[in-house]
Amino acid sequence: MEDEEAAAVLRTVGRQIKMWREAAGLKQAELGSAIGYGEEMVSSVERARRIPKPDFLDKADEVLGAGGKIAAMKEDVERARYPKKVRDLAKLEDEALELGAYDTHQINGMLQTPEYARALYAMRSPAYTEDEIERHVAARMARKSVFDRVPCPLITFVQEESTLRRPVGGKMVLHHQLEHLLEVAKLRHVSIQVMPTDREDHAGMAGPFRLLKFQDGKTLGHFEAQLHSRVISEPRDAQILDMRYGMIRAQALSPRESLAFIEKVLGDET
Repeated sequence: MEDEEAAAVLRTVGRQIKMWREAAGLKQAELGSAIGYGEEMVSSVERARRIPKPDFLDKADEVLGAGGKIAAMKEDVERARYPKKVRDLAKLEDEALELGAYDTHQINGMLQTPEYARALYAMRSPAYTEDEIERHVAARMARKSVFDRVPCPLITFVQEESTLRRPVGGKMVLHHQLEHLLEVAKLRHVSIQVMPTDREDHAGMAGPFRLLKFQDGKTLGHFEAQLHSRVISEPRDAQILDMRYGMIRAQALSPRESLAFIEKVLGDET
């Protein structure tokens, strides 16, 4: 596991399942057969090597007669399913009244389709296992819940033109990704802009970043670089990022022009 908090949750869940299984007089293979999973999966869950799905916990609870005690751990397990940096970022996103993001190398994570996200994680070096890829993809997709929040936060994106043309996952994956951008852009509280490659003036040459603004007036910045993720909380630094983001948005195509641009790129890719 990437962090001790998640590992501790999974160890607790594994011990509980093992205790209930042994109290019921069942072997791992017998429990697996009863709930529709293999012996290896049961063993891995009990040893905290695999993250059980909600279905696993519900069925184990029923078969072992745990009276809801195993099923009650689903929420904690679901949080442990996602990497710590994703959990921490999701907490901030859930509280923010306004979110902004400037991206240079890929479509922003909140805008990605599952296929596009999976292709990105499959490129990772050193390589992720299939389970790790699925875990990261699920975490990224879960962040999209911010679009459905009530009241709706204002969410803005600026994408470099190159991100619309890079065929991550192949041309068909890119095609569906561009279609998804057009669908998300229809949301009234979402704005997507494109920064054309031919722009001479560009305030974002220092790289991609995110902004989060809160009800108390506080602004935080966030960026990721290679192996590190950092939240910018120093007011002066956050203010500089806020200023830069405003300049980037002013230099990019307008939202209406951007949608037309994305449609053109989509047509070029057909």
